[in-house]
Amino acid sequence: MTGSREAAAPTGTGVGGGWVSALSLANLGVWVGWFGPLQLLLARQAEHLAPEHKTSTLALVTGVGAAVSMVANPVFGALSDRTTARVGRRVPWVVAGVAGGAAGLLLLSRAASVTAVIAGWCLVQLALNAAFAALTAAVPDQVPRRQRGLVGGWLGVSQVGGILVGTALATAAGGITAGYLACAAFSVLAAVPYVLMRRDVRLSPADRPPFRWRSFLTGFWIDPRHHPDFGWAWLTRFLMNLSYSISTMYLLYYLTDAVRYGGDADTGVLILTALNALTLLATVVVSGIRSDRSGRRKAYVIGSGLVITAATLLLAVWQTWTGAVVASLVLGVGFGVYTSVDFALLTDVLPTAEDRGRDLGVINIANALPQVLAPVIAAPVVSHLGGYTALYALAGFLALAGSVLVRRIRGVA
Repeated sequence: MTGSREAAAPTGTGVGGGWVSALSLANLGVWVGWFGPLQLLLARQAEHLAPEHKTSTLALVTGVGAAVSMVANPVFGALSDRTTARVGRRVPWVVAGVAGGAAGLLLLSRAASVTAVIAGWCLVQLALNAAFAALTAAVPDQVPRRQRGLVGGWLGVSQVGGILVGTALATAAGGITAGYLACAAFSVLAAVPYVLMRRDVRLSPADRPPFRWRSFLTGFWIDPRHHPDFGWAWLTRFLMNLSYSISTMYLLYYLTDAVRYGGDADTGVLILTALNALTLLATVVVSGIRSDRSGRRKAYVIGSGLVITAATLLLAVWQTWTGAVVASLVLGVGFGVYTSVDFALLTDVLPTAEDRGRDLGVINIANALPQVLAPVIAAPVVSHLGGYTALYALAGFLALAGSVLVRRIRGVA
């Protein structure tokens, strides 16, 4: 496929199962590279390197990394929009991203100080966001609107699969070093089928607009007054992701300090992640397909937000192992619906076809910024403002606000 016209509009014939599978597998590898560390390995390193300040150390590492992610995703998305490689606009960034992400994970495996952990995690975030920006931009590039709920559903499967596989690898590897090496190897191998398919949108050098720093930088500001649906979609995604980040970042400590889990806490996190994955997988693809067939997006997103709110409130008031199990199952149902349908909704409100990578990168700031803010919010709440009850009540309020504000989006049914 060549030319700016083809780059601006996905084919009407749809995409096949092979391409969707390869895309989802590559996305799975990215999420393994993120969540093996986020679920267990970074927390264990913080506990090992700074046992008296483990929560603040973990907050520092994840917060700095998320700040890098927040900048990297839209920048690499915009650069992929302008890439004129023979293999296409997106594939080179997938290759470079997974390679750099693996290098960052290897650096983390040998980190012997908090500074080294921060450096390694920043490299992981920088590189894997390049790959993630390219993979997500490939969807509006190549998938017609009538299939985006379906593809969003399978990307949701790969996301939760990445969390589950990353947690499993980190647990089963038998140590921090081995856990990082296992995640690095998986991330690289998972991208191979997508890269080998070589199906990508090409941009002719003659069709690439001239580069000017001023227009490049100002392009990242998408005025919500001119694109209100995009603005509301960004805000609602930000609130939902802030709720999720607050809910999950201290899960290991929640089990040890609030639930008083009697077994191995790492195994407890893996069990809860698996249960969450079970109900998410049961709903994510089905809800995407039903949304495609009905042509409706908002009702599914609003309903899923209410379910997520209920799950976080369960964690606030029922601080037992049974309560955590039930909340994980409920949370999976809510996020299964939300993950697939909200992604389809977002691709329907992008302002321009030519800048999909950049615009999805701006949307992805709503994924990364909560990771910066969550530790800033969560650490003082847990330590001084009501503990885990207040923390999860706050997460429930944010999810509720996000679901209600979806109604302000006018251009999508």
